[in-house]
Amino acid sequence: MARVLPTLAVALGVLALGPPAGAQTLRIAKVAQGVLQAGPPEKGVAAFKGVPFAAPPAGDLRWRAPKAPAAWTGVRKADRFGANCMQVPAGGKGFGPWSTEYVIQDGVAEDCLFLNVWTPARTAGDKLPVLVWIHGGGFSSGSGSVPIYDGAAFAKRGVIMVTINYRVGVFGFLAHPALTAEAGTSGNYGLMDQAEALRWIKANIAAFGGDPARVTIAGQSAGAASVHELIAAPSAKGLFARAIAQSGSGMGLGTTPRAAAEADGARFASQAGAKALADLRAMPAEAVLAVRGEGGVPGLRFAPIIDGVFIRADPNDPAKAASIVPMLTGLTADEASGMNPAYGRVTAAELKGQLAGAFGPLSDRAAALYPAADDAEAGLVSRRWARERGLASTVLWAAQRQKAGGRPTFVYQFTHVEPGPDAPRYGAFHSSEIPYVYQTLDKSPDRPFTDADRALSDQMAAYWANFVKGGDPNGPGLPAWPRFDAAEGRILEIGDHTAARAALPPATLSLYHDLAAQGGRMGIF
Repeated sequence: MARVLPTLAVALGVLALGPPAGAQTLRIAKVAQGVLQAGPPEKGVAAFKGVPFAAPPAGDLRWRAPKAPAAWTGVRKADRFGANCMQVPAGGKGFGPWSTEYVIQDGVAEDCLFLNVWTPARTAGDKLPVLVWIHGGGFSSGSGSVPIYDGAAFAKRGVIMVTINYRVGVFGFLAHPALTAEAGTSGNYGLMDQAEALRWIKANIAAFGGDPARVTIAGQSAGAASVHELIAAPSAKGLFARAIAQSGSGMGLGTTPRAAAEADGARFASQAGAKALADLRAMPAEAVLAVRGEGGVPGLRFAPIIDGVFIRADPNDPAKAASIVPMLTGLTADEASGMNPAYGRVTAAELKGQLAGAFGPLSDRAAALYPAADDAEAGLVSRRWARERGLASTVLWAAQRQKAGGRPTFVYQFTHVEPGPDAPRYGAFHSSEIPYVYQTLDKSPDRPFTDADRALSDQMAAYWANFVKGGDPNGPGLPAWPRFDAAEGRILEIGDHTAARAALPPATLSLYHDLAAQGGRMGIF
């Protein structure tokens, strides 16, 4: 529960006095709902945590568009994270390549629509650029409080960093005919939460020293998909000026049509034993979450849908974007290594069969590009295939965006291998670039980071901060990052030797171009 000091008079007194002598950052922020007091300074910046941007989406507000948060009197202490949205927490563990700092551990509730602000501003009039981070987690997990998303170090670069929560899983993306009849749409509550957070930020970020006209949205994995959804959404137009999609663009993940999602929702309600919406809304949150547990409904995935209202067109189509903004986008070299147990572990015969299945009539060309003389070589070749498929998907998407008349696009591939358990097996795994970008290597005490890791983190943070500030990642002392141009196909490789290079050899890119043209499977995973 938020702690609120007794009277507004106290708050106004603090505001009138301003920060105490010697203070370096803003400590008090007056937002539409009341007055906030930051927690203890973190790495020299002010941290406002657990700030509500919407009302608790529980009870009758479950599976409804977010509502405005309630006002408060006195001074609300913003010194701790709010609850994470309903999901199954990790309970003190990591999994695969993702050690504990990558995932939430506990503390879930339906009352979860909070955001967190790290600001280096000294006054409310500083007008600093703002980065809003949208977490990943497959739309079924994650939170703005995940340790590697801590914004204190990044904020020291003159950028206000905001992390947000949004409803995930069945709470965030349940579509159902009765919900559609009730509100005219259903299924995209998590995206509505993101847009609501952006509206709150536009209205209130000046209180933290931010410039509402210089907001960049950024996300990774499901957060990157969310960035594309928000770019496509007419209702989010004007809420941000730039965008960053990490893992990525050209993801190859389809967006479910509303009718199919509603059918899945009806199956879910039946499994839950609910005959009406009132029954579903009356169920304890833990019981709703348990419906998909052991013996639950198979084959259901709750994620964004084309509902005809919030999302009206395929968000992966750059020509359908409602917001045309500069973009920074890219992926890690080994996106699928933590998701596919067979990653890099196939025989020559298996590789040959996989190539034939994936490329169909183009399989002879694929076999020529990905030859393997024996099983040992096949594992290495299959890993290269996965890397090149992901990169091809990204650059072909960027070429479509250029053709559609989009603003500048900057493309990267992250190839550095984060030290830690099974590093050779997982390589540059999905999300491993995040602690480098946001300078949170210290959140990973069990990984033997070196000075080279810290230098790479400084470099990446500088690129990202430059983009947030001005729409271009380039800056003094950094290797030149070319604006993407389809005729040249150059990207920035970020790793042990950061430098611009051609994304792919011409013959390889031509193969994937032809694969996409015939409707073949593309994607970064």
